[in-house]
Amino acid sequence: MAADVALHFDRVRTRGDHGDLRLRLGSYRHTCDSYYFALDDGPAVAGGLGPRLAQLVGQWAAHVARLEELGGVAHLPYDFSDQCTAWLRVSSGDGRNAEVQAGWSPIEGWAITPSDYLATAPGVTDFEPINGARVECSLAELTARLDAIRTALAATGP
Repeated sequence: MAADVALHFDRVRTRGDHGDLRLRLGSYRHTCDSYYFALDDGPAVAGGLGPRLAQLVGQWAAHVARLEELGGVAHLPYDFSDQCTAWLRVSSGDGRNAEVQAGWSPIEGWAITPSDYLATAPGVTDFEPINGARVECSLAELTARLDAIRTALAATGP
């Protein structure tokens, strides 16, 4: 079930572009900004920030789905800052089970287009995990959780 995965990514405010997003992974909490979504010059997503965030999480889900074939590692960005980015690293050795770990990379937020982060994800070779910011789950449960997060974000509107 999607509720079994202790992963949440949501809007804490629908107005403003600083401190308006929150990631929760297990007991770890992190507040971040939607600012770089306003600067994204990728294909426009109708409906404002909620649908743009939903598009990001949809990319996450597609990236994670690729792990179900052979396993591997996927990096999923959630915080775009001036001098670094925060990522979820999803690791699966068997294509069924996963470890989700939050961490940082010195890749600057301005160097990534949130609407198409896959061009940058392979360059995350300097991931620094955050102590205690990890959960274990099945890839199927993670995919279901990401779908629920995507749906909830899309419903938040502009």
